Amino acid sequence: MIDSDDFVKALQDIGCDFFTGVPDTILGGIIEVLSEQRLYTPSVREDEAVAMAAGAFLGGKVPVVLMQNSGLGNALNVLMSLHLIYLIPCLLIVSWRGFEGNDAPEHVVMGQTMPQLMETLRIPHRTLSAETMVDDLQWTAHTFMDQRIPVALFLKKGVVKTIQP
Repeated sequence: MIDSDDFVKALQDIGCDFFTGVPDTILGGIIEVLSEQRLYTPSVREDEAVAMAAGAFLGGKVPVVLMQNSGLGNALNVLMSLHLIYLIPCLLIVSWRGFEGNDAPEHVVMGQTMPQLMETLRIPHRTLSAETMVDDLQWTAHTFMDQRIPVALFLKKGVVKTIQP
């Protein structure tokens, strides 16, 4: 399991310096660390967070948006009509609720279809693991700036330490 402090530091090491999103229990530890460091700007909706990330990038920041995968539905229009058209990158850290059908019923459909959804949108993605974190983050930084589009890291429960058991 990756410690939340270490994960935030690793994000900062690849240049990430603007963090926003919508809370989720899987992301709780990361958001707690970012909040303690006064680096997190909360959002009320995922589409708002993605729009804020666009503004942050245009202002010279390297943005990260944290959300659970059910929020991708809310963010699709901004991702497609702003980020993908105008080549505005951001890192999407998406908690993978409903992975393999193991979650509340409302998370199952998005959990099953999220990889295909990202492929349809042509948003490069990887599933983060403790063993591959360094490679995943190097790939993220490289892809983010070379292609200048959103890049997604899927985060399953238990990979990064959270504040709840």
